[in-house]
Amino acid sequence: MSIVKKLIVILGPTASGKSGLAIELAKKFGGEVISADSRQIYKGMDIGTGKVTKKEMQGIPHYLLDVASPKTRFTVTQYRKLAIGAIDKIFKKNKIPIICGGTGFYIQAVIDGISIPEVKPDKLLRLNLDSLSTEELFKKLKKLDPRRAKSIDRYNRRRLIRALEIVIKTGKPVPVLEKNPLPYPVLIIGIKKSQEELKKLIKKRLLKRLKQGMIAEVEKLHMVGISWKRLDEFGLEYRWVANLLRLNLPWRFSLQKIQKDIEHYAKRQMTWFKRDNRIRWVKAYKEAEMLAKHFLR
Repeated sequence: MSIVKKLIVILGPTASGKSGLAIELAKKFGGEVISADSRQIYKGMDIGTGKVTKKEMQGIPHYLLDVASPKTRFTVTQYRKLAIGAIDKIFKKNKIPIICGGTGFYIQAVIDGISIPEVKPDKLLRLNLDSLSTEELFKKLKKLDPRRAKSIDRYNRRRLIRALEIVIKTGKPVPVLEKNPLPYPVLIIGIKKSQEELKKLIKKRLLKRLKQGMIAEVEKLHMVGISWKRLDEFGLEYRWVANLLRLNLPWRFSLQKIQKDIEHYAKRQMTWFKRDNRIRWVKAYKEAEMLAKHFLR
């Protein structure tokens, strides 16, 4: 007997407890989890991304973890294709797909079916753009495509460079993304935390990651051929630890700066999510469970 096709999304800012909630809901309602994290898709990036461990999975299958080498570029188009494949696979098992993550663009690409412009990467152009600072990239995009500049994450170098690449190669603004939404119901649950609570969670997790060996993880990634420049592109902990190792500085020197950087990232995530009035915000597991129960009946 086939189930009625329905999809659940768990999202929220970094350190808010998304993975734990997704696993509990999967256990309760017979679900399987699809990661929507733009860094967890890379192999070897475990501690710094908070990638869920086998033990933490509690027997719940997880998809789209460790699917690409950090040496390569992984696009939102590639993500959407793999995510749709995972969703179909889960449906065939008569299970509920649960997308879980904090990368809003990945989630939107799947549930709204946005069409990404097919502009082939230009290595030379990217190299030239990469020589600019993040602030210079944003100013350039603002001049060439003010509309896209309003909606983009101005601190995300990869997206700034990609947007500029599209504008420069086509000679036109980045086109408004066309939507082709999924043909079945979607419940979007967001985890809401106060700023103070989130700050405490971010600090606790940062200290835990350092204790678990995050510095050694970055060293290992560099030893297997991931350049300091590439590590810098991954942002947050990877950027700071890479810089500290490259400059041979003690990690405590920048602990507060790393913390602030992660807090700012969480704010940017919430700015993205708050644009979507479909999100049902919850503060506790029971609220999420009731929403899912009502949605799936």
